[in-house]
Amino acid sequence: MKIAIAGGSGFIGTALTEKLTSSGHEVFILTRNKENKPEKENVTYVEWLKEDTEPEKELNGVDTIVNLAGENLNSGRWTDEQKKKIMDSRITATRSVMELIENLEPKPEALINASAVGYYGTSFTETFTESHSKSGDDFLAEVCQRWEEEASHAIKHDLRTAYMRFGMVLDDEEGALKQMLLPFKMFAGGPLGTGKQWMSWVHIEDVTGAIQYAIENRDISGPVNVTAPEPVQMNEFGKTLADVINRPYWLPAPSFALKTALGDMSVLVLEGQKVIPEKLNNSGYEFHYPELKPALEDLLT
Repeated sequence: MKIAIAGGSGFIGTALTEKLTSSGHEVFILTRNKENKPEKENVTYVEWLKEDTEPEKELNGVDTIVNLAGENLNSGRWTDEQKKKIMDSRITATRSVMELIENLEPKPEALINASAVGYYGTSFTETFTESHSKSGDDFLAEVCQRWEEEASHAIKHDLRTAYMRFGMVLDDEEGALKQMLLPFKMFAGGPLGTGKQWMSWVHIEDVTGAIQYAIENRDISGPVNVTAPEPVQMNEFGKTLADVINRPYWLPAPSFALKTALGDMSVLVLEGQKVIPEKLNNSGYEFHYPELKPALEDLLT
């Protein structure tokens, strides 16, 4: 298949490109600048979001578009300016994807659009599946709701559209896990906040696996929770992490200190949601890492 990826040079996009090309697919990475990009087999760089570029001319016959583009949530304290970047980057990129779809003939079969479990808002007690239609009322929920709303315009072009709601992605080089490891390596790891908040995590291999599964299976559409089948509370996550890297788990980080340090971004670690990947489970996707300890052992040992 021919697959175009917006955000293909980012954390998830890079891993996805490797996954897809190793499976025999041809990948087209949409980029603002294709100069000095590393040459890879079955990978073509296509310029977009620049004046006078016409990416549609290089994407004739593309089967699927994957939209991962957007400012990293972990790229800095959530000031008003940073929040605007987070929101605007996703809306602008997704509108550009819609424009690309309008200009493509023939149309792709599917749009696979990134989102996040933050769509549901936060809760210590509720369990969320894809059948939960109401979004939360905090900033991240608003971002996800508007992001998905923009992507939904692909449906009018008869594209099968899936919204991949990612949990906290675990990887040994990128993302939140690398930041969480630091205090443990300094023998100062411990509970974050109350420790009772839910963490819906997912191994990077299952992120790319789930996206490929959605690309290749025409029955997959609408919201798709991309989380491991067994979410854990933060206390269990921390204790498991400490056990895997042979470090103590004892020094708590109080909520007020984290809120002071991180501002609104503290919601990512102090509050969470228990999310179940019901659609992937019911459709037959087999998780590589359904349980936390083997996932951490794979990444950290």
